[in-house]
Amino acid sequence: MKDGPVAANPLDEPLSRLIGVRSARATFTGLGVETVGDLLRHYPRRYERWGQLTPLRDLPVGEEVTVLAEVVSAVPRRMRDRPGELLSVKVTDGTDTLDLTFFNARRLRGMLPVGSRGLFSGTVGRYRGKKQLTHPKVTLLRGEDDEDSVLADLDAPIPIYPATAKVDSEKIRRCVRVVLDTLGEVSDPLPAEARARNGLIGLREALVGIHRPATDDDWRAAQRRLRFEEAFVLQAALARRRLADGALPATPRHPRPGGLLEAFDARIPFELTAGQRAVGEEIAADLAGDHPMHRLLQGEVGSGKTLVALRAMLTVVDAGGQAALLAPTEVLAAQHHRSITAMMGDLAAGGMLGGDERGTRVALVTGSQSTAARREALLAAVSGDAGIVVGTHALLQESVEFLDLGLVVVDEQHRFGVEQRDVLRGKGRTTPHLLVMTATPIPRTVAMTVFGDLETSTLAELPAGRAPITTHVVPVGEKPAWLERTWQRLREEVEAGHQAYVVCPRIGDGESTETVEPDRQPGGSAEGEVRRPPVAVLDLLPRLRDHPALTGLRVETLHGRMPTEDRDRVMRAFAAGQVDVLVATTVIEVGVDVPNATAMVVMDADRFGVSQLHQLRGRVGRGTAPGLCLLVTETEPGTGSRDRLDAVAATVDGFELARVDLEARREGDVLGAAQSGGRSSLRLLRVLRDERMIERARHEATAVVAADPGLASHPVLAAAISDLLDPEREAYLDRG
Repeated sequence: MKDGPVAANPLDEPLSRLIGVRSARATFTGLGVETVGDLLRHYPRRYERWGQLTPLRDLPVGEEVTVLAEVVSAVPRRMRDRPGELLSVKVTDGTDTLDLTFFNARRLRGMLPVGSRGLFSGTVGRYRGKKQLTHPKVTLLRGEDDEDSVLADLDAPIPIYPATAKVDSEKIRRCVRVVLDTLGEVSDPLPAEARARNGLIGLREALVGIHRPATDDDWRAAQRRLRFEEAFVLQAALARRRLADGALPATPRHPRPGGLLEAFDARIPFELTAGQRAVGEEIAADLAGDHPMHRLLQGEVGSGKTLVALRAMLTVVDAGGQAALLAPTEVLAAQHHRSITAMMGDLAAGGMLGGDERGTRVALVTGSQSTAARREALLAAVSGDAGIVVGTHALLQESVEFLDLGLVVVDEQHRFGVEQRDVLRGKGRTTPHLLVMTATPIPRTVAMTVFGDLETSTLAELPAGRAPITTHVVPVGEKPAWLERTWQRLREEVEAGHQAYVVCPRIGDGESTETVEPDRQPGGSAEGEVRRPPVAVLDLLPRLRDHPALTGLRVETLHGRMPTEDRDRVMRAFAAGQVDVLVATTVIEVGVDVPNATAMVVMDADRFGVSQLHQLRGRVGRGTAPGLCLLVTETEPGTGSRDRLDAVAATVDGFELARVDLEARREGDVLGAAQSGGRSSLRLLRVLRDERMIERARHEATAVVAADPGLASHPVLAAAISDLLDPEREAYLDRG
């Protein structure tokens, strides 16, 4: 805990000034609470009620009661049938006595001294003919003033706080009480006009209402205001970023009549979908502007995002610039390089023997290239001979230079941080245009909150002729014989002239057990449950090669630890039809395009996320033959994991599945620590539930920033944005 000078804003005052340095450190170390504002933003997670006081003589068995009583005795004793101690406590109301039983007695020792008075709440039970409360909720009363205050608030909702093993909710509640008793007026980041238009209370009233509500209406009104504030501050930050980005200069990029783009379009052997044409026009208009494009391109698996991005890159090359495509893995980068080169044909051999005079070169830069190949690619980039440069994180190194970088395309953008994106953009003479792509459909509210500084284009339409994909859950826990049928189905697909994938959660490195996080869905596994390790590629490969159903088939493996040359060899062989079954990890999740692959088996499918499963099955059914995806699992019906697999099997609508995925995960996984390494700044706001509120907050924030870009008239809002953009949270906001 830091103790510094008194702050002008009461919320910025060090908490140690009010409750003492030692108490502040002992109570809040590990919770990230250092100031008054930190404590008051540590919101209750739910509310309880004590209920009416009941005399001990009138306690009804089986009902919830609250009693006011004094501790007569507290005796720890060992439990007979399991390790540990319980604490037997006897209390009296001056007329009768009641037994209380607490487990975890070691933790409670000394907390219920003889003579202490308190409120005890729980369900009345009977043991050996006597009434008792088992592990009741307790609030000790500290003097007459405290007793009067607690009894006066007996009917009010009781806030229950997120706590730790060392700091319980009651201790936090006492600290909040001290802070609220001395809290003066606080500065409000929400303009008064916005509060009035949206029927919101002020910040001080909201903080009192959420921590010390007299009625349920009080905390509901407080939560509504505080949720709106979170949305408003975030949308104001994004609005400022959009405004700043729009003020940067960029080189307009127009396609050249009779140039590379026209030549490419003339060779496409199919009609663009209406969606591809519409999105292409949006991107072309952005590229022609004198401010950098900032656009998110999202679309269903197989909707043709790569084709749209390639046409944008060719537009920039036509205009004398270069384009860089950043991919998260070497497998995906190599796949992009192969597919772009194949789509362009001799247009990808500009300046080379047999190349079209209107063409350019497509270079590949990865970390595991040979020295000669890397030197050749870097020379092509810096000289401008390569109009398109595809690569992994290796593109970010200082040795990679461009003659005139005009467009940066980031594939699977959620795997890159803003710093990495900006390193690549910094290699342009002027700020390059930016196109980020995702094959994971994003619900509209998530796009507004996480990617609010980007314009969004969506490809929902699949190209004509794409075959349907059928998905089934294979419940081997209930029906073990179905696994044998699974391998027979793979055989049937191969005998019909097709190919198949088998996907495993891990490569295989000799673990014997795996401790997994608890399944957070109803019916999920218990915390710390020890499960067998997930199926591994290296373990499954020999078993499949020896399996009777797959005898004689060409079975190969693909995973991230293989040398680059081996990975490329296997992928080329699979694409050429020289491999029947490819046993792989998720390296094939995106970008792999083998139209002849029609079947996929996902082992331990419950170990994957909903969106990831949707991505994986998008690797089949990419030709004219129907696709089949089999999700193998040992999970039982009714568990959260099984429900998610059933949802994947029930629909191929990626946007519907994205909502399922978001609802199934903690909010922080989507908007906080999982992306940024710090805690989420969204504490009450929920992007699905609060869609309309986010829309209203976006409208209000955009208007405020447009009228006052520097926020000179809104210093409290500016300070709130600065807090949001501290180093721990900047990656959260900018991860797109």
